[in-house]
Amino acid sequence: MSAKRLSIDNNNNKFNITMMRSPKELSREEVLKTASGFRWTKKMPKWRVVIGNRELPARPLVLEAAGVAPNDPTNSHQAVAILERLGFETRYARDIGKNQANVTPTETTPIADVILRIANEIPESELAKIPSDLSKNLDRYLYKMKTGK
Repeated sequence: MSAKRLSIDNNNNKFNITMMRSPKELSREEVLKTASGFRWTKKMPKWRVVIGNRELPARPLVLEAAGVAPNDPTNSHQAVAILERLGFETRYARDIGKNQANVTPTETTPIADVILRIANEIPESELAKIPSDLSKNLDRYLYKMKTGK
């Protein structure tokens, strides 16, 4: 978040001008330092960066690290390019979950097989406790309702 400071002395009239840095000049260390205290309470944008175990909004983080205003012309794609150049992992919201679940449609398991696998893990002593008329009187067992008989 360091900005360049320029001082001009014009016949004892001092001017201090603060020039904001370009986000393109950021270092990895500056981004990491900013990310450590960065809090985002608004809706998460589509472009994100993974730092440690946190997923942060890419553009707002870059702008904060560079010390520039939120209306800076740096767009999300430029922010992502900066972060990737610095070695950070970036994600697009539509891609979330693709890398987390490496299951392709050919690798899916039919629901009946999943239910059978779970049912086979139930001990016989517990299965013996299930009433024989459970399917007919499910409401009665769930909600303690009286039957119409």
